Amino acid sequence: MERRFEIRKRELLAECEVDRAFFEGATERLAEFAKPFLAWLGRREQKDYAQIYLAGLVSDVETKNVESIAYLHDNERHRLQSFIGVSNWEHQPLLDELAIQVGQEIGEADGVIVFDPSGFPKSGQHSVGVQRQWCGRLGKIDNCQVAVYLGYVSRHEQALVNERLYLPQDWATDRIRRRKCGVPTTVRFRTRHELALEMLQEQGGLLPHAWIAGDDEMGRCTWFRRELTSRGERYLLAVPSNTTVRDLDAPAPAGKRARPFQQVRHWAAALPARAWTRIDVRDAHHGPLVVEVAMARVVAKTDRKRIGPEEVLVVLRVVEPSGALKYDYYLSNAAADTPCEEFARVAKAEHRIEECIQRAKGEAGLADYEVRSWVGWHHHQTLSLISTWFLVQEARRGKKIDPSADGSTSSHDLGLDDSTPSWLWRTGGCASQLRTSLRADSAGTMVSLERPELVGALAP
Repeated sequence: MERRFEIRKRELLAECEVDRAFFEGATERLAEFAKPFLAWLGRREQKDYAQIYLAGLVSDVETKNVESIAYLHDNERHRLQSFIGVSNWEHQPLLDELAIQVGQEIGEADGVIVFDPSGFPKSGQHSVGVQRQWCGRLGKIDNCQVAVYLGYVSRHEQALVNERLYLPQDWATDRIRRRKCGVPTTVRFRTRHELALEMLQEQGGLLPHAWIAGDDEMGRCTWFRRELTSRGERYLLAVPSNTTVRDLDAPAPAGKRARPFQQVRHWAAALPARAWTRIDVRDAHHGPLVVEVAMARVVAKTDRKRIGPEEVLVVLRVVEPSGALKYDYYLSNAAADTPCEEFARVAKAEHRIEECIQRAKGEAGLADYEVRSWVGWHHHQTLSLISTWFLVQEARRGKKIDPSADGSTSSHDLGLDDSTPSWLWRTGGCASQLRTSLRADSAGTMVSLERPELVGALAP
């Protein structure tokens, strides 16, 4: 191994050592953290089981379902199953408490609310809401449940705050399946965009924000964009590459009254080099990370092939390691003179919530449930989001303790990447080690987080 790679290896491994004292008291901190949430549960045994379940979700068990968590705590499985699957406690007040905490602790006036659907592959037809539908996790149509998540992003941190299970129309009108899964009679069919607006109505006032963002599944719907505008919300929503627009800034061809409509991917591909604005996001190990942005005032074709209102088309492109250019397309109702840097910051927020969902699935058991009922799904999901917030709080605590965890001013201001350069915090090392510490012996002074795959990645 060349000397420069050997030096870099030692530097990275040094970052991966954490004083074990940092993890001491994690159990006590979890108990204190849980108190505001448990206060919404009526009976003492419900509070006890919620505490057990939260501890299991942040533990080091491989699969975080009811059975595994019960065995972890040497608890009676059926009682914990009853608490999650059928017990009569409302999950929404706990999510409202979560939103209040997130808004107070990481909220900023220009924060970003992000809506992101996510799929959960499932076998069989009996779990609530399961059918063959698009599953982003698999990248194809398959048997799955789909949830819509509300996330919040500021320059400080990001967190998942709320969720809705999408109930397909076939399910919504099937009385037998509804009764078997305990779907409340008040629940009716709602599109994913309607579910997002319901969550915005519930918690938008608790989360200081200046933007709404979402992936191209959210942005492709003209009605959704129009509805956000009518509510006074400013959005930057991803749209598919075949979205059809007319460039209002470009001159019309000779003999034509206006520019023809064209797909956004063709519009971006035809731009000259001078149309792109380069933004240096941060210094990376392989050199500066650069994003290029192009914008134009446009009108887009609506779902019914009509012409929509004036919007701003924003295109971001980056050079991938292979050398290929990757493009992302967005529409916004913001002012046309909004800085490129601001659009880039908001666009990155949407990607950060995607990462947040993966973190919740990997570290807090978001996808590990084995319940079939409506109540069970919401109970598990709610406690998983709360557990993820606890892990976020622990990571933030670690950043305050570790002076080397401060990011550069430029990357922090843009919000285009995690503001922490430490490899430990970026990869969830804190959460991993915290889970182990909840049961580990506290002997020793230092914890080594060396990872073989990291060493291999440093080879020239």
